[in-house]
Amino acid sequence: MEEVGELLDDLKPIGLISEWLPNKVEDLLGFNLKIPHVMVGTHNIYPGILSVDVDDIAVGVQAAQTLSQVGFKSLACLGNGTPYSDLRIQGFEQALKGEEFPFSVHTESGLEVPNFPQTRKHEFSLRYFESFHDPSEEMKSWLRELPKPCGIFAVHDPLGRFLSSACSQLGIRVPDDVAIVGANNDPLVCGLTYPKLSSVSIPWDHFGQYVGSSMQRMVRGETGFKRTLKLISPSSVELRHSANHLAVREKILRRALSFMSERIKEPITVAELCDHLRIARRSLERKFKTSFNCTPWEMLCQMRVNEAKRLLMETGHPISRISELCGFNDPERMAVVFKRLTGKSPSNFRK
Repeated sequence: MEEVGELLDDLKPIGLISEWLPNKVEDLLGFNLKIPHVMVGTHNIYPGILSVDVDDIAVGVQAAQTLSQVGFKSLACLGNGTPYSDLRIQGFEQALKGEEFPFSVHTESGLEVPNFPQTRKHEFSLRYFESFHDPSEEMKSWLRELPKPCGIFAVHDPLGRFLSSACSQLGIRVPDDVAIVGANNDPLVCGLTYPKLSSVSIPWDHFGQYVGSSMQRMVRGETGFKRTLKLISPSSVELRHSANHLAVREKILRRALSFMSERIKEPITVAELCDHLRIARRSLERKFKTSFNCTPWEMLCQMRVNEAKRLLMETGHPISRISELCGFNDPERMAVVFKRLTGKSPSNFRK
């Protein structure tokens, strides 16, 4: 930190954007800087500093809602012992309150970086590791004993890739036996995972824009700008092969869900779905109620709202355009369904 102090003295910045790092915050605060300061990557609140982070509890809630919606009767979380891991698992458990799913948590603590000095192991808690490791014997036993089919939430994408590899070693099929949802929606990690990894999407562009605009406001000395804590909510879950609808065992339901997801942008109806499947509406509704505790129409509405949430968070499209892209075709109709399922109007959700 001595080098950082010398750099700050030399540059004399009018504002500072820093990343929270274990055992480094107190040193940074010790410089007693009298300039606007935004710290990213922490839920902690420090006097005079704006903390900005992902809403990790909401990430866990989003993953739980997605996996439980698909109809798994057994759910689990794989963590890595970091602060954000604990918060995401807490959110997952919170979303399952009142449900009767068998639920299990395993924390894999042996994910060390090769050749990383032992004296600096404490820094590993924030490293976004992408190395391959062998699962511990405890993790292997945990995976074998999970009631299947099971939906597992891995608290970030590299851990999801690690989990998928561990399942392959043990002969556990993904997504047939175990469906996996990661978090952060890193396109590189998700794309390199086999099968491709489903993941909770974080609006990183919005995150960066908020940090930058907040620093501008603080530098301008805007009055009334509150320097405390801002949590950025996840947008949706990007479903890929690791947790797609093939995890549903009944063939007619797999076909129904695939039809819905492939035509999410079209204003399809349940009648059209039944015609495509060549099944009576009452029979299909009974199957959906048994497996998913909802009707086909409710499932389709939820899929469309999930896509609308993603577009509201990650694009600048007007709401009228988003309603078209989600198969509603009518902004007023979308607003009614969106508020019924989320408790907010589309415009308030975007804000």
